[in-house]
Amino acid sequence: MTTPELEETPQLIAQSGPLNGQRWNLDRSVVIGRESGCEVMIPNRMVSRFHARITPTGAGIVLEDLGSKNGTHLNGELVTSQVVLQDGDIIQVALAQQFTFLYSDATMPLADVKDPGLSTLRLDVRSRSVWVNNQELVPPLSALQFHVLKVLYENQGKVVSRQQLVNDAWGEEQAIGVSDQALDALLRRLRDRIALVDPRHEYLVTVRGHGIRFENPIRSG
Repeated sequence: MTTPELEETPQLIAQSGPLNGQRWNLDRSVVIGRESGCEVMIPNRMVSRFHARITPTGAGIVLEDLGSKNGTHLNGELVTSQVVLQDGDIIQVALAQQFTFLYSDATMPLADVKDPGLSTLRLDVRSRSVWVNNQELVPPLSALQFHVLKVLYENQGKVVSRQQLVNDAWGEEQAIGVSDQALDALLRRLRDRIALVDPRHEYLVTVRGHGIRFENPIRSG
């Protein structure tokens, strides 16, 4: 059984690469690279032997590039100095492997996502999986799609303004460059993915002039 301490441990989750689905607790320094001795070993020639490092500090969880040849990107920006990670950040190592940083699972319910007595759509942030009508979305949502859905899920029944949704999903610094068209395109893809499993219900409702409301019906037994 997972202990409360482990639930609070920040995690690095691999996706879109050879390590897809693997995860590492960030309770100590972790080196990412091609070398077999690295805590996170990526078997790809584009990755430097010692490519990047993630270190817990008093100021937070810090990411730094270790002088890699093909670079480390954080939310699309090249990492040139040490940077403190924020919940939901996307880390790209060369063009070989993408990771998501999750600071804590405490913001999401830990109930069984497949329980038929619960809401029709359920999220499990630990595995970054989404279930609709007891059916898992496969392939999984992209990291950004999942983060947008997570923001709406945590505010279900409430209208979330477009600006708040962008700020919470992208982070305030990255949000400046996010256009209405980019948000609309992402929401459209999200609706399409959910509709493949449940086309009968509109989960993401546009409230014109106000924002987006997430509606999540309760499954009947």
